[in-house]
Amino acid sequence: MAGLIPEKVIEKVRSNVNIVDVISQYVSLEKKGKDYIGLCPFHQEKTPSFTVNEDKQFFKCFGCGKGGNVFKFLMYKDNLTFPESVKQVAEFAHIKLSGNFTKPKVSNTMTLMFQDATEFYHHVLLTTNAGRRGLRYARKRKMSDEILEHFQIGYAPKQDNLLLTFLRGRNYKDDDLFRSGLFVESKDGRLFDRFRDRLMFPLGNESGYVIGFSGRRISNDKTVAKYINSPETKLFNKSKVLFNFSEAKKAAKQEGHLVLYEGYMDVISAYKAGVKSGIASMGTSLTDQQIYMLKRVTKNIIINYDGDEPGVHAEERATKMFQKAGGFNIGVVVLPDGLDPDEYVKKYGAEKYQDEVKGAFTATDFFLKRLAKKYNLNNDREKIVYLDEAVKVIAKLTNPVEQDLYIDKIAKAQGVSKASLKANLIKQQRRERTANRHKGSNYDNSLPTPELQDLTPPTPTDAPEDEKGDRDPVQTRLLYLFIHSTHAKNYLLKKKFLFPDKDYAKLAELWLKFSESHENPEINSFLDFIPEELQGIIVSAEMADMPDDFTENEIDEQISALHMRKINSKLDELKNQLNDARRKTDTEEIIKITQKILNLKRIQGKKEAF
Repeated sequence: MAGLIPEKVIEKVRSNVNIVDVISQYVSLEKKGKDYIGLCPFHQEKTPSFTVNEDKQFFKCFGCGKGGNVFKFLMYKDNLTFPESVKQVAEFAHIKLSGNFTKPKVSNTMTLMFQDATEFYHHVLLTTNAGRRGLRYARKRKMSDEILEHFQIGYAPKQDNLLLTFLRGRNYKDDDLFRSGLFVESKDGRLFDRFRDRLMFPLGNESGYVIGFSGRRISNDKTVAKYINSPETKLFNKSKVLFNFSEAKKAAKQEGHLVLYEGYMDVISAYKAGVKSGIASMGTSLTDQQIYMLKRVTKNIIINYDGDEPGVHAEERATKMFQKAGGFNIGVVVLPDGLDPDEYVKKYGAEKYQDEVKGAFTATDFFLKRLAKKYNLNNDREKIVYLDEAVKVIAKLTNPVEQDLYIDKIAKAQGVSKASLKANLIKQQRRERTANRHKGSNYDNSLPTPELQDLTPPTPTDAPEDEKGDRDPVQTRLLYLFIHSTHAKNYLLKKKFLFPDKDYAKLAELWLKFSESHENPEINSFLDFIPEELQGIIVSAEMADMPDDFTENEIDEQISALHMRKINSKLDELKNQLNDARRKTDTEEIIKITQKILNLKRIQGKKEAF
């Protein structure tokens, strides 16, 4: 299973990384006892069930069932082969690999095609006559070589077949070229480059692999769309993609937050201004899937859309979406003079912009300021309405300190007593509690509760069978002892014990072979050399927090429990046969089956009458 990579190299890579550090690039982990807990990156959930055990260097999601070691995590997350995952972990650990195995066969043709297309567009922009037009536009937008290199920005020339010719020269098949979304098909079946005369922004997935493009019009022809994105493909779903996400996640660990922008140029301008944690949605409204992606990485989100009215309105919508999802600490930047981040940086400079980000409003402050603009606060009638609405906003807060802070702010700003606002706040909270009680009492209990539905983790259809639920706990315990204790292993072999389940039996056989061929056999290494369909049993056993100490009496009891289970199963089968025989009044068969039942009862040691 390890392909061309020597086993010693695999072990070196594994022993030089901490699985917590690798997974933390994808999931915000919180230490709970001896484990780390976070939101699963493989399925959407409200309550964290994704667990990482640092001591054993294993992960497991108790919601969807996926689990394994550090290599398995990347194989799941990035759709990698085993050699590719080893290479990626080696890069993370700054371990230089040498030999042919450093270039494993790419498992995804589309991923390789997008990588080649990215390099093509980038090369055209920087080194060819055809790219001069694009480079002039990039320079006009103040993009340095460092920026063009970091974001791998390129240029799609005006010609309609340059990329097609290049990729065909790389031996890609026309069916794959069409499925990539990089080309359009004419009525007579010919392919043409989809992107022409556009500055090209590669769009990466969470791990940084390019899965699509967005092309920015550089001509002044306003009849042509300003931006066009790759169409939806097997790899590219714009509702699940955030520009610069893979790089921003790394920066977020230093900056303490992610900054959400409307457009790519805003992210790039912020990057030039020293804000490296910028991300942007794909020119569309924020989606629930994107919010979940962010929640797995950090709870601290700063929203900085354009400073004009549509931009601020979009910030309001996004803030409400984050609040509905829950668990976020939201900051909102509203730039003056209706400027977008790109314009603000150009006008006021990097330092001023960083101050704006640091001074972001809280979500409540932002809503209260938006609310105040709707009323003429010099008019007492409108001021009263404003204060009533402001109290409703504050009443939604659950933290009494926050409530007191904003009550105090409004009282001072509007020249009213804090006591009067607090009295209104108490009334509003009472009304909301009453309304919630009525809502609950009128609720149709026959209908499923959405919250409970959301908390029920789905069983993924692509999960191996052994990952869809815990297997036999008795056999799991015996296998755990068989692997971790030489004494237990020898005791089981001496008793000529055989695991009833073929998968457990196969794992025991494989462990014997593995331990005989390795001087110091490790369970983490063993995982990489067994069939994928059996790996879930090992992961479940390792994550079950089983004690290493045992007695021979415990083993005997476990074996006895398995024998009893077999007898009980056979008794159930015979009782069904007995009922059939009685229904048919087959006296001979009744006597025969009854004798079998009595024999099993004696073995079982039970004396009850059947």
